[in-house]
Amino acid sequence: MHGLAVAVATAALAAPAWAAPPAATSGTYTAATGGTGGPIANQLNLQPAATQIASEIYSLHNWMMIVCLVIFVAVFGVMFYSIFAHRKSVGHKAATFHESTAVEIAWTVVPFLIVIGMALPATRTVVGMKDTSNADITIKATGMQWKWGYDYLKGEGEGISFVSNLSTPRSQVGAPGVAPTEARGENYLIEVDNEVVVPVKKKIRIVTTANDVIHAWSIPAFGVKQDAIPGFVRDTWFKSEHTGTFRGNCAELCGKEHAFMPIVVRVVTDAEYSAWVDVKKKEMAALADDPTKTWTIDELKTKGEKVYAANCAVCHQATGKGVPGAFAALDGSPVVNGAKADQIHVLLNGQKSGKFPAEMPAWKQLSDTDIAAVITYTRNNWSNKPAENIVQPAEIVAARK
Repeated sequence: MHGLAVAVATAALAAPAWAAPPAATSGTYTAATGGTGGPIANQLNLQPAATQIASEIYSLHNWMMIVCLVIFVAVFGVMFYSIFAHRKSVGHKAATFHESTAVEIAWTVVPFLIVIGMALPATRTVVGMKDTSNADITIKATGMQWKWGYDYLKGEGEGISFVSNLSTPRSQVGAPGVAPTEARGENYLIEVDNEVVVPVKKKIRIVTTANDVIHAWSIPAFGVKQDAIPGFVRDTWFKSEHTGTFRGNCAELCGKEHAFMPIVVRVVTDAEYSAWVDVKKKEMAALADDPTKTWTIDELKTKGEKVYAANCAVCHQATGKGVPGAFAALDGSPVVNGAKADQIHVLLNGQKSGKFPAEMPAWKQLSDTDIAAVITYTRNNWSNKPAENIVQPAEIVAARK
């Protein structure tokens, strides 16, 4: 056993197996992952590493398993040999002895050397995982029930902000007591409407937080998992060696729709990233309407229909009927048909209800015009006929104060 411990420690110090590089080319990596960027059917091992840190984690995992297997075979081999070779039936008698200094030194020194041999490479990797300095781009990821909000804080793309929702249609998911009406797609529950886009081989710092309960931002291929905690700011980082699409999920049980908040990161070339930034900023500028503008009811309804389809229909349904026992119906809702100030308050601050297990989250991240438009749309759609049937962006501005 002493020789085993020395071998373990020597191997860890002299030949760092955990430092093996990831797949050599993007094409090779894409083929290895089945082209989906997510888990593969019947996959028995970790996802192929797309970053150096993930590669180190993968190698560490294999290294630790080998060490544990060698110890298991050595210890149980000696034990079973002793039981068999020194059994009473062949004339052996139990020996009586105690206070062996050599044995006590051995069972102290040997485990210590084994632990050092395992801890040294693990510590170096963990320290590397926490080094978020000198990032090329910093992105804040905000977890919320049940979606992710992203803000590009530093680097190329600074100022870009969007919300990323599950894009798998409800017709594939079904509802309590309601079977799916559509065949499930290849990326079922791991696809979103707005992907995080980053350049390849650039250090990306992810700052995580949450606005309701604890979530966790996780991409297995990057070797990244970081909790997003309300009132706290945590951070992690990755540097993808390959272009492609990489998928993950919220990895912290966060409520009824926990399975419905995937994470999708698309890694592109520098030129493709610059083009995406340019398009995204133009889109944001087009959406940044003047909040003092007075809109017609038809303009607000047209815009509100798009906002509703992108952000609300997944829970309240396109028909406004909601999901019985889970999500409130907006068709005939007393809030939608009541005072518009109450509906504005719900959109900006969220709402808790003992009747429905899923709480209505706050939607402050939407623009003033988007909130005014979607409220106007719901108040003039389906069977709703409230007295106050139009909301202007200026009213949302005033309600935020």
